Amino acid sequence: MSTFSKFVAAAAAVAAVAVLGAAAGAAQVTNTGPERFTAFAINMNANRPTEAATTVDVVINRYSTDRERDTLREMFRANGQDGLLKALQRLPAVGYLTTPGSLRYDVHFARQRPLPEGGRRIFLLTDRRINYWEAASGSRTLDYPFTLIELQLDRNDTGMGKLNIAAKITGSEDSVIEIEDFAAQPVRLNNVHKVKS
Repeated sequence: MSTFSKFVAAAAAVAAVAVLGAAAGAAQVTNTGPERFTAFAINMNANRPTEAATTVDVVINRYSTDRERDTLREMFRANGQDGLLKALQRLPAVGYLTTPGSLRYDVHFARQRPLPEGGRRIFLLTDRRINYWEAASGSRTLDYPFTLIELQLDRNDTGMGKLNIAAKITGSEDSVIEIEDFAAQPVRLNNVHKVKS
């Protein structure tokens, strides 16, 4: 596994723990929303990544509660990825994603954690939009029903991030949570910054 792949895997594991494994009472940042962030997304899986680049807006109307997190965690432990997906879909939208010329896409879970050096990490999880042809063909991508976003911000709310468009979340008997991305690597989010209201 390459150094970059190890970095991506480690970041995904951190995100999974933030969603599913964080203990109640873990430190949280005081920002409660609403917040809007914009980023420059580069799909490194494309033949010409710079030509596949676009802006992405991330809007968080509120952050998910401990109770919502616990519900997802319990459903994942009891019923695996399928249980997690159903529980996630039942949660109300807490924000949304947009790209130029597209409809907004609801996000059902958002959490944040402070970083030791200041700043914060924001994690967003939602169900992935699946089109008719994908569902009808029984594509292998159906095993990757989640979209996961991680933003790493400094004290000034600027930074970078990653977007796993199609992800699978699994857990082993020793309680290790794993994220598998259908793509070779996640979409990179550069020049992330908070939009001042």
